[in-house]
Amino acid sequence: MATTKGTLGLLIQMADGLAAQFGSNCEIVIHDLKKKDFEHSIVYIINGHVSNRKLDDGPSAIVIETLNKNPEALKDQLAYLTKTKDGRILKSSTMYIRTEDDKVQYIFSLNYDITGLMTIHSALDSLISTPEESTAKKPKQITSNVNDILDDLIDQSVALIGKPVALMTKEEKVDAIRFLNDAGAFLVTKSGDKISAFFNISKFTLYSYIDAATKTEGNN
Repeated sequence: MATTKGTLGLLIQMADGLAAQFGSNCEIVIHDLKKKDFEHSIVYIINGHVSNRKLDDGPSAIVIETLNKNPEALKDQLAYLTKTKDGRILKSSTMYIRTEDDKVQYIFSLNYDITGLMTIHSALDSLISTPEESTAKKPKQITSNVNDILDDLIDQSVALIGKPVALMTKEEKVDAIRFLNDAGAFLVTKSGDKISAFFNISKFTLYSYIDAATKTEGNN
């Protein structure tokens, strides 16, 4: 197998080739999971204008999820939809680059801007669609820093419960915090302060909720 330096060199070669093949609408990003400062995980990016990210920017939600999961449970995610802050829709694929002992060293991601194509598709669809329309999955937000990711995960936790924090029971708050824990939210620096303030609980209570959520998972 190629050395770490050789692996990154090969990934960069592939990124340049794919970008040349598919043009300026195709962004390719390489995240290095070996970096101690994971909040600046991007080590190579081409056509960064697609998501408005640059070298040394922070991880995506996919990176945080990767760091929080058993490597054996990770599978490449291919051809899913993501969304930029300015509303453009991307067709994305995420591939995990592993060592011989199955540790994930790099994440190799492709994001192709299909916004223009979707506009054409929408125009055609209005002519050929029937009343029975399928519900599409909501595209995942692409972020450039961990604070944006944390805000998005908190919003998702509230949506999961289906009511504002002020109306949540203790059990519902535990469920929301279980979701945040599973999603890797607590890997973000000082996330505990923000999450405990958002749910109007103390740091001590937050840790007890995390413990309760973990024990519940263990009993499932």
